[in-house]
Amino acid sequence: MEELPKAYNPKEVEDRIYKLWEESGFFSPEGLSSVASAKEDRFISRKFVTAIAPPNITGELHMGHALELSMQDILVRMKRMEGYKTLWIPGIDHAGIAAQNVVEKQLKKEGLSRHDLGREKFEQRVQEWKEKYGTAILDQFKKLGISVDWSRIRYTRDEKYEKAVLEAFNQYHKRGWIYKGYRVINWCVRCGTGISDLEVKHTPEKGKLYYIKYGPFTIATARPETKLGDTGLAVHPDDERYKDYIGKDIEIDSVDNDLPPSENPRLKKIKIKVVADETVESLFGTGIIKVTPAHDLTDFEISQRHNLPLIKIIDENGTMNQNAGKRYKGLKVSEVRQKIVKDLEESGLLEKVEDYNHNVGRCDRCDSIIEPLPSNQWFLKVSELAKLAKETIKKEGVKFHPDRWNEISLRWLENIRDWNISRQLWWGHKIPIEGEDDVLDTWFSSALWPFAVFGWPEKTKDLSEYYPTNFITSDRGIVFLWQIRMIFSGKFFMNKAPFSNIYIHPTVLTKDGKRMSKSLGTGIDPVDLIEKYGADALRFGLAYQNTGVQDMRFNEAVILTGKKFANKLWNIARYIMRRVEGDWDRYKPFSIDKITGSESFGGPMKTTAEEVTENINQYRFGDAAHIIYDYMWHQIADKYIEMSKKENQDNEEEIKENLVLYLINLLKLLHPFMPFITEEIWSKLPIKNKKLLLIEKWPH
Repeated sequence: MEELPKAYNPKEVEDRIYKLWEESGFFSPEGLSSVASAKEDRFISRKFVTAIAPPNITGELHMGHALELSMQDILVRMKRMEGYKTLWIPGIDHAGIAAQNVVEKQLKKEGLSRHDLGREKFEQRVQEWKEKYGTAILDQFKKLGISVDWSRIRYTRDEKYEKAVLEAFNQYHKRGWIYKGYRVINWCVRCGTGISDLEVKHTPEKGKLYYIKYGPFTIATARPETKLGDTGLAVHPDDERYKDYIGKDIEIDSVDNDLPPSENPRLKKIKIKVVADETVESLFGTGIIKVTPAHDLTDFEISQRHNLPLIKIIDENGTMNQNAGKRYKGLKVSEVRQKIVKDLEESGLLEKVEDYNHNVGRCDRCDSIIEPLPSNQWFLKVSELAKLAKETIKKEGVKFHPDRWNEISLRWLENIRDWNISRQLWWGHKIPIEGEDDVLDTWFSSALWPFAVFGWPEKTKDLSEYYPTNFITSDRGIVFLWQIRMIFSGKFFMNKAPFSNIYIHPTVLTKDGKRMSKSLGTGIDPVDLIEKYGADALRFGLAYQNTGVQDMRFNEAVILTGKKFANKLWNIARYIMRRVEGDWDRYKPFSIDKITGSESFGGPMKTTAEEVTENINQYRFGDAAHIIYDYMWHQIADKYIEMSKKENQDNEEEIKENLVLYLINLLKLLHPFMPFITEEIWSKLPIKNKKLLLIEKWPH
């Protein structure tokens, strides 16, 4: 019998074991079919299908990926061992804005811009970058040990996927749901494109609240520079303070003269209309707001309801245009704010200034402040699609976990805006309309993922066999960007919900509750942790911390706990392999039911297996990890193994048999959490004709 080394060395094991899994073919349904058993219905009729949330080609493995993929792999590995014909589809996303930004930064270092290259050569340059660097994140995923079918890897800009995007656009267009309109959108000056509401992150920041005189009123605003584009005032219809003014024009003083107040003391008088709108919060500021339709999404909607004019004063480069007057034209927004505040003060129109903590909209890609601007853009009408999504969630068994997300999603769908699907980029799926240079929003293609990965719109064998899928997961940040859009896309194009279960995993924060970000210096590289502790320790530690909270504060000490737990398992295996002599095959079948002796030992193993299975099936990964940790350490190691060390025991054979059964079933129960060390130990056990632990039977 080959003995285990004294200490477990993840660096020596992990790459070798992963290659063994890949070469076995058991990551694919076809490989599983080669060992299928009709007698036991293993890998035949029952299927478990899921797809990875495709990372960006610009991405690197981060703690969110590590948590998400580890939890998904725990579920997939258990299902495979239970005899399900499993299929886990990997893939990568072309990442429109992010990829273009990366290559543009490279060009800038060379003294070039994309315009110097032209569109065709620029796209070639991005493609070259993708071929060189774009799949690096997948190699990092392998270090984590995920058991995806690499033979089916998909890319959102491969030839077949391009056909899927074109087909989806054409079908929507034939329905009359795609239109071009001049509407206010979120504009990123740095990226030079519009972005969706859901790609705007709202970060709390310290600012100022300016109280400005508007005729008989005082208005509180955080953006005094937009005063130059005001075309109305709004109050809540039930606010008694302003009831007599609703529907009337009032005269106010303006500072949009070409000269400063000191040189031109006569203020310009303009008329502005007061309207009543339910969106106004009576308790904010003075309860009356200025309406700047061109530079605020809510104000734009108010203007549409009350027929207020739209005056654009900020251009796409983030500077004031001619509509702001000669005094302010050409200034950046940050510069004009200081200048107009000074002018208001000199004119006697600034009543007071207060410190103000508020949320500022920033681009999720580059962190620049978002400027709401009016723009000609392509939109997708979503009212009918929203109905499909609601019906699917309510009636077709699509379940969110935690279940509170069902209600949250239904509420969001009640107030969904039409989807701005055009982006002012060169890298992406070009909008298939003659004379159009814009590309489609990256999320437009991502929304097709659950069926496009199987070759839709072609009627492929994979599509008929593996759609719909069983499971999808992400953190809460992309529930509306991705999950909901996949639901209505799947229902619209396939007439079936794309998956039955959606697991919203926690967002991983730093130990002190801050957002993890490499640029902010708060990021932690999972690859470094794998190098330090091993992949099994990282996986188990992440599962152990995942106790159902919405925000998970990462604690590296728990990864160390995972490493110690792996070492404990290794030592248990070494002891049992030395303690049990002879042919292990005589202890077959390795069933929990074969465990004999005290109920305090045999009983808990059965209960442990049941509880671990139930908790994984309910996506309570932390609970499952805690149960098996406590059982192995305190029941097996501290009690049974210590008892087995006593000399001259009458039930020697029974003890040996139990030790074998405990080890075999512990390896099986731990394999989804710690696949590398369990597979390595399994490979050393003196069992004849054994297959990989990867496809051994799950303990029931």
